[in-house]
Amino acid sequence: MKVLLDTCALIWLVSDQAQLSPRSRELIVTCADELYVSAISALEIGIKSAKGRLELSCPLMQWWTVATEQHGLIVVPVDVDTLIASTALPAIHNDPADRIIIAAASNLGATIVTADHHIAQYPQAKVAW
Repeated sequence: MKVLLDTCALIWLVSDQAQLSPRSRELIVTCADELYVSAISALEIGIKSAKGRLELSCPLMQWWTVATEQHGLIVVPVDVDTLIASTALPAIHNDPADRIIIAAASNLGATIVTADHHIAQYPQAKVAW
C-alpha cells in the first residue's frame, strides 16, 4: 500500500511520534517501502517556521533532508498535473496545500495519513488515522 503523509503527520513523525495515532504509526512501519510526502509540505513547514509557529532544530533544508532520508520518504514533486487536479476538487475548504496533497495522493493511488478532518471529507481522498 502506498502511504502519503500530510504535513502534520510528517512533523509528528520527526518530532513527536506519540502524536501520531497507533494506526498511523503502524502504516508508517508496514508501508515503509512506499512512504511518500509531497514537496508542498516543505513550503508549509517553512511558512510555519517563519511565522514562529514551528521551531525546527536546524535550518529548513537540513531538517527536510534529514527527515526524508532518515525515514526513507519518497518526495512527490508538485507538478502541473497535480496542480490542475487540485483545482478540480470540490470546494470543501480552501487550503491549497491540502488540496495539492489530496491530488498527489489521488494520482499515486495512495492513502493519506492525516488527522485533518477536512481532508477526510473529500470523496477522492483515502484517509487513515
